[in-house]
Amino acid sequence: MAERHPGGPQDSTFEGPPLDVLAQLTGGPRIDDLLSRAARRAPGRLALSGPFGTLTYAALEERATRCAAALRELAPEPGAVVGIAAVLDTSFAVAYFGASRAQHVSAMFNPLLREERLTHVLRSAEAQTVIVPPEMYGRIQAVRGDLPALRTVVLTHREAGFREATADVPVLDELIDAARVTAPCADRDRDRDSETVANLQFTSGTTGAPKTVMLTHRNLTVNAAQTAYAHRLSPESVLLNTLPSFHLMHLNIAVTVGATHLLRPGDDTVLALREGARHGTTHFYSLPVRLARLAADDRLPELSVPTLQAVLSGGSALTARIAAFLGGHFGVPVVQGYGLAETAPSTHFDDLGNPAAGSSGRPVPGTACRIVDPRTQAVLPVGVRGEIQVKGPQLMKGYLGGPQEEPVGPDGWFSTGDIGETDAEGRLFVIDRVKDVFKCDNWLVSPLEIENVLARCPGVTDCAVFEHPDEYSGAVAHALVVLADEGADRDAVTRFVNDQLPYYQHIKYLDVVPHIPRSPTGKIQRRDLREQTLGASTSTP
Repeated sequence: MAERHPGGPQDSTFEGPPLDVLAQLTGGPRIDDLLSRAARRAPGRLALSGPFGTLTYAALEERATRCAAALRELAPEPGAVVGIAAVLDTSFAVAYFGASRAQHVSAMFNPLLREERLTHVLRSAEAQTVIVPPEMYGRIQAVRGDLPALRTVVLTHREAGFREATADVPVLDELIDAARVTAPCADRDRDRDSETVANLQFTSGTTGAPKTVMLTHRNLTVNAAQTAYAHRLSPESVLLNTLPSFHLMHLNIAVTVGATHLLRPGDDTVLALREGARHGTTHFYSLPVRLARLAADDRLPELSVPTLQAVLSGGSALTARIAAFLGGHFGVPVVQGYGLAETAPSTHFDDLGNPAAGSSGRPVPGTACRIVDPRTQAVLPVGVRGEIQVKGPQLMKGYLGGPQEEPVGPDGWFSTGDIGETDAEGRLFVIDRVKDVFKCDNWLVSPLEIENVLARCPGVTDCAVFEHPDEYSGAVAHALVVLADEGADRDAVTRFVNDQLPYYQHIKYLDVVPHIPRSPTGKIQRRDLREQTLGASTSTP
């Protein structure tokens, strides 16, 4: 249980349990050591089940080792960057652990990226090899002239519709099968390995160009243990993952405890849960937007998952209403956590035994959190909103190539850019992004709070709110809404919200749109929405 920091009874600084509670989970200095340990302990246990097949832990270990040999043949020097499209399939896990075993650096990127953003992430990472599904090959080729470091493109698999265009492109399994495996170097300093960069990730870019985050082996192995501990995972756990792309957290935590991981891409969450029920799913991982659709699905009343122990949401805020509704249906806690790319990613998780509505929970072991004034950096009392700061062993090594300012303070605290508050028990409540909040008549306005009210309005299926410059008030709220019936009364939607909020949070502009663009993790891209909407707005107050 989180302990109050000695700073005083009103201090918002809280620390998680000591890190030594994770001694049995950390497993070694390198991320691929987690896989080796799982393969030794339970070689025949199912590790991964995906659209293109299954792998036991012994098979995953063998494929990763051969993949490492193949990647060393493509790029012999240690530290080469291997870009891996984060497709929700077993090929991602093989490539990720293979890159680690080759002493290379993996850089995971969204397989849906278009050319401009794809160029940015691969160029900033200086990727020498990229592993992509066939449908991405055309996009890679279109920007290859802007990627001077890129030497080799490898396909995850062959696909009929792309055979002619990719006939001469190597395929991962073919390279693995042909690889010459040699014994690892015996004189490596494996303790030093733990502090070397293992993985590059990219920030969401909601407030600017994505930054390239450098995560060490220690960042990843410790955070995997922290998260597995918070989620109460064991070797008997069965994780159902329905995210639109692969996130390292889910892979790392499953391998840390030697659990089974079911990969079920696609938008039909009910179908995925039915299949998960047949495999004894214990932990279901999804996004708030998908959980909201699940709660409204006509098939939900007939859906049962008897083995389910928890529903875990991430990527953006989950409304208390949806959490309570699904929790009541399945009879299990529906919880969320908090973290960032910079924290590998987890810093908080709600208590599965005693969840609190709207909370992201207490700090995970070895992690501290406090709330500070964004301007003065003074630590604020419990219950007062301010910027969230965190520190712990999962905190990144830094940003690749900058920025110039030091991202982590001399005392180890990292400013997250998020606004939140803590309660007397150390639970964190995230309010919004620092750069998303705005002032109306000098009152601080959180778009997320307005969205939470909008989401409760009958007929509203999705929504987004951002600031609209105003000559007299500084800024006012502008809402985009998706309606179940496009002919519904938009004025009624505005009244529903404004009747429940103080005047400075009132919606002054509202547009009905067919859909709300979101990131692969379900986050609203407010900056892009604001620019697109206000650049040629036809809204009326």
